[in-house]
Amino acid sequence: MSEVSGNPTGHEPGKDIRAVLARVPAVERVLSSLAAQPLIGEYGRTQVVDAIRIATETLRRELLAGASFDPSFDFEARLVDDAMRTLAARSRPHLRAVFNLTGTVLHTNLGRALLPDEAVRAVIDALTRPMNLEFDLATGNRGDRDDLIDDLIGELTGAEAATVVNNNAAAVLLTLSALASKKEVVVSRGELVEIGGAFRIPDIMSRAGAKLREIGTTNRTHLKDYDEAINARTALLMKVHCSNYAIEGFTKSVAVDEVARLAHARGLPMAVDLGSGTLVDLAQFGLPTEPTVRETVAAGADLVTFSGDKLLGGPQAGLIVGRAELIRKVKKHPLKRALRVGKLTLAALEPVLQLYRAPELLRERLTTLRLLTRPSTDMQAQAARVQDVLQHALGDTYSVTAEPMMSQIGSGALPVDQLPSFGVAIRNATGKRGGRALMKLEEALRSLPRPVIGRIADDALRLDLRCLEAADEAAFVAQCAELHA
Repeated sequence: MSEVSGNPTGHEPGKDIRAVLARVPAVERVLSSLAAQPLIGEYGRTQVVDAIRIATETLRRELLAGASFDPSFDFEARLVDDAMRTLAARSRPHLRAVFNLTGTVLHTNLGRALLPDEAVRAVIDALTRPMNLEFDLATGNRGDRDDLIDDLIGELTGAEAATVVNNNAAAVLLTLSALASKKEVVVSRGELVEIGGAFRIPDIMSRAGAKLREIGTTNRTHLKDYDEAINARTALLMKVHCSNYAIEGFTKSVAVDEVARLAHARGLPMAVDLGSGTLVDLAQFGLPTEPTVRETVAAGADLVTFSGDKLLGGPQAGLIVGRAELIRKVKKHPLKRALRVGKLTLAALEPVLQLYRAPELLRERLTTLRLLTRPSTDMQAQAARVQDVLQHALGDTYSVTAEPMMSQIGSGALPVDQLPSFGVAIRNATGKRGGRALMKLEEALRSLPRPVIGRIADDALRLDLRCLEAADEAAFVAQCAELHA
């Protein structure tokens, strides 16, 4: 690319600037040049005209500010190059693929669960073809989009009916709006969680028009606390599974089945917000035990809400399952239409649910579970390969070592549970604290064509390799080889 020269050979200070500006070609001339034709073919004439105008104005400002040039300087080529960079920057999507090397598998800021191949193919189908989203193929009449997955969810959870909205917060909001507006909902004080992004259970209740009735203390709640809180204004009893934090020590909580029996004895429904609900016992895969949706329904919960994009391993969604009569009330509420999901979510959700019909194949086929259960030996071998490439690229400025690490299941799903992992740690080669240098390197990694997201901790930039699968390793290594500290 031609550059404006910093060493004047054809223009001296004080010389009439008009002669210099006269050499800047008109927009139409640049537009008609051979070099501009590929840009017009790719981006269209309208965008190219605008980009060339911007480039021309920028060049004129530089010249008026006293920038000098070589007599052989090709203004036309400079303007086309500048326009090309502008167009490329404009067309780059803001939502981009990144390498998640943070060590957090279900990372809220990085999109949480990755979809399995079956779901990806289904979404592509839904994007490119008409679908029977609300059309009953058996009768030829209008259908209900929830019917697409209602039977499947019932089979997997034991619930009588189900409905789907855009996330679990919406599921809780809709449930409370439909069943507890202007009434009281009894919840243990120790379960008033914040679910991320400063969205809190009490706030959701307030927006739903329900009144929170707190019982117990932060660390201890008894069955009698629920019983004594029930009055004529009570709409339902609710439990919130604390999947994103833990209280240890002198604690007491009431089991779902006990709260359900009390609610039913008093003629009330009982709801459970499972948060990052799971459909299988994770302990069989060597992961921390979490209550399953089926267990919660079997324990007597009338409604259960949970996420689709956390431990379930599917797209962002909020599922509400439970008694058919209560689901009907929820679906009739005006908010349901505002919170409903589109065809892409349903297209992705169904094949993910289908995978759970073969639990013995789940570890292999469900991406989230595969990442959570990766053997440390695989990541250790991978770290050795990555270490050599990074050390060569970064030179003597940094020390790169392969080290054991601890991965996190998810920032909003079992954040206190960790998994043995392996990765590379980058430190200042001198052994001194390298905070500023490490932040600069972290920024360089984030600026790569496919940004690399790691984390700085204990005076090292750590790249946990748990989420770097074999299919992506070559692309990652190729980027590392081009990295310059």
